[in-house]
Amino acid sequence: METYQIYSITSGVLFVIGMGGVFLSKHFIKKIIATIIMGSGVFLAFVSFAERDALSFADPVPQALVITGIVVAVASAAFALALARRIYQLTGEESFTIEK
Repeated sequence: METYQIYSITSGVLFVIGMGGVFLSKHFIKKIIATIIMGSGVFLAFVSFAERDALSFADPVPQALVITGIVVAVASAAFALALARRIYQLTGEESFTIEK
């Protein structure tokens, strides 16, 4: 099995695990962590698509996109954690509920 195939399968598994965590969890922090895991799967997919073959170099454009995406993901995760903390301070609730 080739390296890019292992990366592609792993990225799909990470994305599915993250998607399941987003939909099945009711806790704010668990949803944020699941979103981060899902994003890691997407980044790994970009890296696996960037590889060409053993003789040539990898395409630098997807690598630049992944680096930029990691910076944005870290910033958005920090903002989401700060927002979850503020919601907990105001309401005292740790779970996500939608009222009709």
